[in-house]
Amino acid sequence: MFCAAGIVEAVADESMRKRVPRPKSDKEAEDFLDQDLSGLDFAQFKPVRFEFEKKDARVNMRLPETLLAAVKKRAHARRIPYQRFIREALERAVAGRE
Repeated sequence: MFCAAGIVEAVADESMRKRVPRPKSDKEAEDFLDQDLSGLDFAQFKPVRFEFEKKDARVNMRLPETLLAAVKKRAHARRIPYQRFIREALERAVAGRE
């Protein structure tokens, strides 16, 4: 059965979802995390990949300018440095996840 009141209530719940503030101090961040976060809008979060392994080897290679431009464009679209984009592509290739 269709219920207009239920739709209004659902819309109200959506508009009342909390956004994550940008804290100016550790204290502000801690205070935010100490509250009830059940109404937090988790759709605003994006997955992040952390790199923990030490990078102590260097690679120097020549690439066609068009290839490097395409790599930089794809990296920019993902908002990561192009060197990280290249490293991730190499990791996927070695792991067999091309």
